[in-house]
Amino acid sequence: MAATTFNCFLPLVLLILIVKGSCDCSLNNINIGTTRSGKEIQGKPEWNVSVINNCSCAQSQIQLACQGFQSAESVDPSILSVKSDTCLLINGKPLQGFDSVVFSYAWDPPFLLLPKSSVLGTCS
Repeated sequence: MAATTFNCFLPLVLLILIVKGSCDCSLNNINIGTTRSGKEIQGKPEWNVSVINNCSCAQSQIQLACQGFQSAESVDPSILSVKSDTCLLINGKPLQGFDSVVFSYAWDPPFLLLPKSSVLGTCS
């Protein structure tokens, strides 16, 4: 009887762990890569930034720490809006699981952009 109960209980526990593990996301799943494009804008090097959500769950209201952010070229405010030392990504809309958003800016030296906060959403 105990073996039968264990055999029924074990698959249930594994299923719960798999479902929970597939959506165990956090701010650490937001990765930011910055590379130099090779272009110069008004004498400043241009930088290409890619923000990637390395999680199966959508994350919205993604805010980046962007202290002193400036650019010699305009950055589309629907992609990155700057308010003081915090930048909001894609107007707070969800960045789906494993999707990315890219933008470019021109400044020297490059800015250190770090994930500051996000809201965890639905998982795929």
